[in-house]
Amino acid sequence: MAAKSTMMPSFVFLMALLLSCSGIGGAARLLEEAAPKEYPHPATPEPPPHPTVPELPKPEVPTHPELPPHPTELPKPEVPEHLPELPKPKLPPPHPAAVPELPKPEVPEHPAVPELPKPELPPHPAVPELPKPELPAHPTVPELPKPELPPHPTVPELPKPELPYPEVPEVPKHELPPPKPESHYPVPETTKP
Repeated sequence: MAAKSTMMPSFVFLMALLLSCSGIGGAARLLEEAAPKEYPHPATPEPPPHPTVPELPKPEVPTHPELPPHPTELPKPEVPEHLPELPKPKLPPPHPAAVPELPKPEVPEHPAVPELPKPELPPHPAVPELPKPELPAHPTVPELPKPELPPHPTVPELPKPELPYPEVPEVPKHELPPPKPESHYPVPETTKP
């Protein structure tokens, strides 16, 4: 049921898309047939000359008032010689040295619990010893004779085939140029005329 409910809006959307595409294509074809093939260029009129803007007078900026020079040392604040004495705060009275002892409450003694006599348990019954079951002895396994194996067949040695080696032509040795003397500075080569 859920598949039908999601398919219906998508189907309607696809149909609307198809119809709009075909309608747009038809309208474009009609416009192409009705439109002239070349458009005449309109004459461009000359723009009017730019108006002249009068120059505005520059506003007069007021001059800043002169400030006094900055002092290098600040004056020391005046401190009075004698400060007024502040009143001492009042402290609460000290605790009394001896705290009166409170009377201990009388706790009643626990009542004595009478000892209960231990119940007499009946003695455990004696378990008779059971005789050990006799296990049968393991049967002896007779030794089997070892089977005689046939001897390994001997493999005859095959002669190695002789392969003909192809003849390799001798390569001529190239002569190397004589070694140059080693030096730290390169020697410029002289060009031959």
